[in-house]
Amino acid sequence: MIAQETKVYYIGTATALLEIGGLRLLTDPAFDPENTTYTTPVYTLHKFKPPTVTADHIGHIDHVLLSHDHHLDNLDHQGMQLLTKVDSVITTTQGAERLNTQGSRPGDAPAPKGIHAIGLDNWQTLEMPTKDGRILTITGTPCRHGPAGSDRGPVTGFILNFKGETKDAIYITGDTVYYEGVEEVGRRFDIALILLFIGAARIAAVGPAHLTMTVEESIKAANLFPNAVITPLHFEGWEHFSEGYDEIVRQYTAAGLLDRLHWAPPYSHPK
Repeated sequence: MIAQETKVYYIGTATALLEIGGLRLLTDPAFDPENTTYTTPVYTLHKFKPPTVTADHIGHIDHVLLSHDHHLDNLDHQGMQLLTKVDSVITTTQGAERLNTQGSRPGDAPAPKGIHAIGLDNWQTLEMPTKDGRILTITGTPCRHGPAGSDRGPVTGFILNFKGETKDAIYITGDTVYYEGVEEVGRRFDIALILLFIGAARIAAVGPAHLTMTVEESIKAANLFPNAVITPLHFEGWEHFSEGYDEIVRQYTAAGLLDRLHWAPPYSHPK
């Protein structure tokens, strides 16, 4: 079963390394150093914690699962360069178009040449051969990156499983709040592991609302998938994340769900 055999390593922000069937998959690559500032036409972001490993030392990556390309905490400058070295980048349809045509994010340089991006619609499934002879299925899931009427998307999440299997899948939420799209995932899939993007991201320049799940909302997700292990991502390292590790532990303890949390071990360059 995919959730039981997949190894997950934490690199920072929403960046995790997944080793599945001989493949090495990376989520939302962010590899810029600490104390990096990003100025856009609308707001400024500040990163204050480094990744556990540099992009030069991560080793070969087969595929990147990119929830969205247009926000720098999910795809920073070094992460963008890494995309030219992988077999494929699976992301939103709009993001794939931008990456494949060297388009630009607001206030940023054009994407480099050499990126092979594949756009994924909600509920669409791609098949990828693994190194051990199986087929990995990757299904797009809906996200709402902020309150109703102020979605900062488009964003996609992902369901991972092996072809022919319907139980114990992996759910990568992407940047989303808790809303009916997440509940629809619960109706469609049996989930054993959630890589849950939390952090309650707030950017004053775009409004007071949280743009990713609060800890309270993540607990709703945990209850929606009662058999799933919860691996938090997107909860530390950036100034605009308003709820971090301590708040996650406090609220999960109060909810009696602390045993559901699994903190992915940090990935470091092999000696």
